[in-house]
Amino acid sequence: MTKTVFITGASSGIGKASAKLFQEKGWNVVATMRTPEKESELNLLDGVLVARLDVQDPQSIETTVEAAIARFGRIDVLVNNAGYGLYGVFEAVPRESIQQQFDVNVFGVMDVTRALLPHFRATRAGTIINVSSGAGHFTLPMISLYCASKFALEGFTEALSYELLALQIGVKLVVPHGGVAETSFQLRSAADFAQENMPTDYRPFLDRSTAAFARMGGALTMTSRDVANVVHEAATDGTSRLRYFVGDDARGFVQARSEMADQNYVDFMRSHFA
Repeated sequence: MTKTVFITGASSGIGKASAKLFQEKGWNVVATMRTPEKESELNLLDGVLVARLDVQDPQSIETTVEAAIARFGRIDVLVNNAGYGLYGVFEAVPRESIQQQFDVNVFGVMDVTRALLPHFRATRAGTIINVSSGAGHFTLPMISLYCASKFALEGFTEALSYELLALQIGVKLVVPHGGVAETSFQLRSAADFAQENMPTDYRPFLDRSTAAFARMGGALTMTSRDVANVVHEAATDGTSRLRYFVGDDARGFVQARSEMADQNYVDFMRSHFA
């Protein structure tokens, strides 16, 4: 029987690349996004259902899960990919923006997962793949809220994997790090967001951080397709592996986090922004 993957945030970047790759591999694909009426590629592919899903709208989640099961009979893999990064010094970011960051990156993942768990329990099968970030392992200034959301996602996913193991439901993390070329995530200036209410005391640090981010993102080579290949690997390798890192650690952040003593790691990271 043809397997089916359910992907959130499939309108661009990693989500869209994953949808295309799974379709090429012969899967049925439920490609969800907030504005499916704007999609002009995925809806032309055989075996692809393009559907509206806003992770901040629980009704859209329930409706689309039901439509996906009705269309394909079952769902085998959930890829929680929808997410975004909030920029700005913490003091200048409004509470409403912080709430939205967690609504999308954490609570949205939980809501989509909860909606599919009854189906996975009924079939005693299924794999949940959450797309995380290097920012869920090491932290950087100007994206403290994004880091906080991804640290929360990492903790939730790891704990959930223990809960679902006895039900034959796999839970995995794909962790891109080092920057994805098409999304230019690292290249967005830290100065783009939350400047209006930023105390001027932060200006010297903001300038240094912006320059540091530009140096770090100067030679991005990883593509969304590269990450999609790892998502597909996680979905098909038949293992209980939890984390799949993908990216260039030329900066040494991942290695530093895993190998250095705590204070040595903190000093190493601070040196990039001093």
